[in-house]
Amino acid sequence: MSKVKKEKNLAVDLIDFIWNSPSAFHVVDNIKTKLLQQDFQELKEREVWKIEGGKGYFVVRNDSSVIAFRTPKKEAKGFHMIASHSDAPTFKLKEKPELVAEDHYIRLNTEKYGGMIHSSWLDRPLSVAGRVFIREDGHKPVAKLVNVDKDLLVIPNLAIHMNRDINKGYEYNPQVDLLPLMALGNKETANDLLLQTVAEAVKVKKEDILTGDLFLYVREKGRLTGVQEEFVLSPRLDDLQCVHASLEAFAKAKPHQYINVLAVFDNEEVGSTTTQGADSTFWKDTLERIGESLGWNTQEKCCKLAESFLISADNAHAVHPNHPEKADPANRPYLGGGLVIKYHGGQKYTTDGMSAACMKLWCEAAEVPCQTFYNRSDMVGGSTLGNISNAQVSMTSVDVGLPQLAMHSAMEMAAGADSVAAIKVFEIFYGE
Repeated sequence: MSKVKKEKNLAVDLIDFIWNSPSAFHVVDNIKTKLLQQDFQELKEREVWKIEGGKGYFVVRNDSSVIAFRTPKKEAKGFHMIASHSDAPTFKLKEKPELVAEDHYIRLNTEKYGGMIHSSWLDRPLSVAGRVFIREDGHKPVAKLVNVDKDLLVIPNLAIHMNRDINKGYEYNPQVDLLPLMALGNKETANDLLLQTVAEAVKVKKEDILTGDLFLYVREKGRLTGVQEEFVLSPRLDDLQCVHASLEAFAKAKPHQYINVLAVFDNEEVGSTTTQGADSTFWKDTLERIGESLGWNTQEKCCKLAESFLISADNAHAVHPNHPEKADPANRPYLGGGLVIKYHGGQKYTTDGMSAACMKLWCEAAEVPCQTFYNRSDMVGGSTLGNISNAQVSMTSVDVGLPQLAMHSAMEMAAGADSVAAIKVFEIFYGE
């Protein structure tokens, strides 16, 4: 298969993965499906674990975070781990979501989740996805995935005739400007309209739905663009492009000296301080239970962690073609230029000399290009889950990402070639 054909096939697979993952809950469900097809065994946190060498396992928390691992047949030196995140900036539905305007329009009451580019969400087809909890036997709540698979909503812009200064810059009020329109109707027809719509989507009675975690998502499937279709235009590339690449590598690689670990955490976009976030005990609990099941004592666990390595994989900013001045003068990643190693003097990224050197050697072994990213010294950048997870379990770690444009827009842009590069490097890392 030609290089271009391989890139396009992988890009199409990435687009399909994102389209089938409209919420963090769907991301984890799709990962579970792939792992089960490859004979991985699901472990439950409330049950005792019995782990065997040479086998693959995974554990899920909150239906939105997952840690999978595969053990070598012989005694492991430590862990080789890649971590990314399942969530993306969006809007979350509030309880009692229907709002009636002018006794004629039915809107939904939402709040911001994460830091999105507000204007990019306007005038696009949107819908609702997530999970709901329904009654079972009258008393036990059971979670069900929800995807209202239709063009359900739109956040309409105000006409330029009514806002002449819109192109001079505008500050959107989330409670006023960003509420999505769902239907024509009044207070009578608005009552439980969304609940009824969701109930039909999951094929239950609306009376049986207790509550849920529902989010908006963009109803535009990703596509290939560019003269040679070298670009990927899609929602949620940050961070599902890294999730997809690490999952592909993890599924292919066979561990030899290290326990291979794939971690996908929820809530990175809102600080990771939840039960299932990178700052929770999920990471620490899982690694400790693996060690205990394999018979490691406290001394041995410490030795294994000292030998371990974490790749924190979260997409990186590429140099913008219209605003190259926003990038660092010397460290300038580009779309199609390969994996990006991310640095920060204030340690918002965990990369140091040792971890960067290891990452560069893995890139050399995979024969893929490697780029570097720093923020401009006069600009504040974002953070990711590497340093946050290290507060729970400390080990040598590096922050990397795939270069992209329009980060946190409703539609983001990347290059298919960089996914291919990432998978090659991650396979080397997992296969040692």
